[in-house]
Amino acid sequence: MKIAIPVKTDKENPALAPLFGKAKWFAFVEEGKIIIEKNPIQEGRAVIAWFIENNIDTIIMQEIGSGPYDAIKSHGGITIYHAGFDRITLSEALEKFNNNEFAPMDDAAMTTILAHHEGKHSHADHHHSHAHHGHHH
Repeated sequence: MKIAIPVKTDKENPALAPLFGKAKWFAFVEEGKIIIEKNPIQEGRAVIAWFIENNIDTIIMQEIGSGPYDAIKSHGGITIYHAGFDRITLSEALEKFNNNEFAPMDDAAMTTILAHHEGKHSHADHHHSHAHHGHHH
């Protein structure tokens, strides 16, 4: 098993990076060894292609867009696990994963994550018109 996890820094035990494709770093875990590599691409679909080249078969993540998710599905050889939306460190995520606390994602679960993820991107839709037409006396 070779696991890829988006992380925020290349320090020891970094926090998971919430956004998958835009993560600056990825932790690769194989047989208990952790290697953190810079994300050379920062574009979700291309990251998946990179993973496939590197024989990644497991991804632990918090948020992912529909592009990389579709790429994972069409490849078919990668299982995704969701680490929740709260801040979590790499060692916590691996411990929970090893204790089988993360369920493999299916389309229904993925829909929830995509909605959460896409929701963050739609800031343009919120015209912050807080009708404060106060009368200044």
